[in-house]
Amino acid sequence: MSAFSRIGGTAILVLAWALAFAADARAATRVAVFDFELFDTSGEAGPGGPKPEELKRLALITDDVRERLKKAGYEVVDLSPKNAEITEASPFRNCNSCELEIARSLGAQIEVIGLVQKVSNLILNINFQLRDVATGEVLRAGSADIRNNTDESWLRGVSYLIRNRLLDPPLTGKAAP
Repeated sequence: MSAFSRIGGTAILVLAWALAFAADARAATRVAVFDFELFDTSGEAGPGGPKPEELKRLALITDDVRERLKKAGYEVVDLSPKNAEITEASPFRNCNSCELEIARSLGAQIEVIGLVQKVSNLILNINFQLRDVATGEVLRAGSADIRNNTDESWLRGVSYLIRNRLLDPPLTGKAAP
């Protein structure tokens, strides 16, 4: 075996080790995905708040966003240690960015907050913001109007937002995994 092939083989092994080490050292971007909230302006909400099926749909689309971000290479932060603070601060649309401190305290680098506005039982609007936790800067935002108050329509609306606003074009800078 020539000295060149030994050096070349060693160099390849060192390079492979360095690349593997770099991949392990580069941690995934930590994302706090807060539960989507419902803002019912339809006049249909009773004194008890959202209907049970709408609460179920809020959880459904929140879980969908979390799963899609995980599949895209992000580390989704567990919010449960801050459940009491989250409940106290909610709804986030009224708290002047108070959720940023919660996300910061959990070690998140970016956060996703979402809101479903119910105009009527047939007209709804799904909104989200993705923000840099350190600065509060909005990195991405999106809105989708949906028709029909069903699991399928809510999932289609949030799927559109994820594909066309949240992850496309791919996130760069601090928001990139």
